[in-house]
Amino acid sequence: MRTRGSVRQRCGFVTIPAILLLLLNSTAGLAETSADAAFDRLAADYLEALPGLSPVSATLIGDHRYDDRLDQVNRVGRESRRDTYMDFRRRLGKLDWDTLSRANQIDADLLLLDVESSLWNMETFAEWAWNPMIYVNLAGSSIYGLMARDFAPIATRLENAAARLEELPRFFRQARGAIDPARVPKIHVETAIQQNPGLTSIIDTMLVPNLGALAPPARARLEAAIETARNAVAEHQNWLEEELLPRATGEFRIGASLFDQKLKFTLNSPLSRREIRLRAENEYDVVRNEMYAIAREIYAAQHPYSSFPDQPDEAYKQVIIRAALEQAYQQLPERDGIVEVAKQYLAQATDFVRERNIVTVPDEPIEIIIMPEFQRGVSVAYLDPPGPLDRGQKTFYAVAPLPNEWDDEQVKSFLREYNLLSIQDLTMHEAMPGHYLQLALSNRYPSVLRSVLWSGPFVEGWGVYAERVMIDEGYLEANPLMRLINLKWYLRAITNAIIDQAIHVDGMTREAAMKLMIEGGFQEEREAAGKWVRAQLSSTQLSTYFVGYQEHIDMRRAVENAWGDEFTLRRYHDQALSYGSPSVKYVRALMLDEAIPRSVR
Repeated sequence: MRTRGSVRQRCGFVTIPAILLLLLNSTAGLAETSADAAFDRLAADYLEALPGLSPVSATLIGDHRYDDRLDQVNRVGRESRRDTYMDFRRRLGKLDWDTLSRANQIDADLLLLDVESSLWNMETFAEWAWNPMIYVNLAGSSIYGLMARDFAPIATRLENAAARLEELPRFFRQARGAIDPARVPKIHVETAIQQNPGLTSIIDTMLVPNLGALAPPARARLEAAIETARNAVAEHQNWLEEELLPRATGEFRIGASLFDQKLKFTLNSPLSRREIRLRAENEYDVVRNEMYAIAREIYAAQHPYSSFPDQPDEAYKQVIIRAALEQAYQQLPERDGIVEVAKQYLAQATDFVRERNIVTVPDEPIEIIIMPEFQRGVSVAYLDPPGPLDRGQKTFYAVAPLPNEWDDEQVKSFLREYNLLSIQDLTMHEAMPGHYLQLALSNRYPSVLRSVLWSGPFVEGWGVYAERVMIDEGYLEANPLMRLINLKWYLRAITNAIIDQAIHVDGMTREAAMKLMIEGGFQEEREAAGKWVRAQLSSTQLSTYFVGYQEHIDMRRAVENAWGDEFTLRRYHDQALSYGSPSVKYVRALMLDEAIPRSVR
């Protein structure tokens, strides 16, 4: 998910005021106190302020008032954003939290957490000063967000694209002025160098083919803007390669203090770094033993006269698990066939979810696409839903193509990791009944604010949980190889959580991380090498899969105990997804009628 972490009826422009009217009307019955009324005004003001904080981000969530503007990323822009967040922090501090409705208690807590996180990111973490990738992604998203979905007439979107392209030289100058080369990690520059040409690719594939949709004056303007943008991208590429890369001497490891604070904002969970590590290490042993038990069955079916020791050591288990996994690795997609296979498996998984009555299946449109170039280099796949204000637009399940420069061995390593059964698992996670289904249902919740402030652990944890549900329900006729592959993928979520903190806090080396992933997690070399890069480029996000899954599993057990004989999968899943995508702890409180937890006081 975009993380990786959705919908389409042609609805034209959706404006904030219209949405807020719907929001306030739909929650009017809940706003019975002066505190609720004050918070409703505050939430409306926050949504109204979003385009001023980041026009590009506003486009991505479906607020199209500032589609012709690019973010101001200089000191003046940062100070303006800081002042806005400080004002919302002050207003939130005046609320009488105890008299808010339960729904508003959650939204207020989410908003305060977002405000505090944003201020911390600006003032302490200061990624704007050392990560050139954020500017490349903003530039690419500024055009991709306009052109990927038909939320407005093509001519309108092209004219706004022209306006943004005209601002690109200013934007990149500000970005270069913000960056402190001594703080920039080399890996971040190298990845930015790979991604930056992706903006030219977007121009060539999304803008140039549509020039004929414009009247002559508007076309001439866009053509001139495209030339301006090409020059700006080339100039920025030269700066990245010739000036920034040789001077980039920053440390990619963020250290314990920054990691712990960022972890609190990312997870919004009662689990501490130490508790996460202990849970992950315990699950690591449990899952490997489960894999051995299944692998032994698979091996015995192939070699019926085999005998197995009563107490095998880890080396023996390793051999048997690898031997069983080799059977899955014989079922490989074509090098350029992953997208087509994923389409087939999406239809298959959708039919299974309906047949087993696992959860309500939405009808919002989804399309499987090749990942845009400016987004590559971090993950193999992600789900790109439309913003919560862009009702009726498509969800994209994006898959990265294999790099052209890979040799035969690297291609083989990748395809073994993403064998046909793994693509089944990937599709369950990203689409059905994973991110696509979860976000489509969750975004029906009437609070736009809650949709904007969605929780990464809830979304990613649901993706991992959704895989497990499908296996437990007997997907692919309870194929033991499918179960083994699913456990391998869960083991990946576990090792993600381990290396996330081990690398950034404990100084884990590349060799130690690769050994854990390849030997401990049974990952192929290409997958592990890519994850090492991703772990350097990000921090705390890799923990969201495991922590979110643990919280979803804990919540389900608690609800099963509370509901008893009245528990059904369909009822549970539909209700769990009916509250939007806040942190799991809030959904648990709603489902079990517990006190709403507070994260920031």
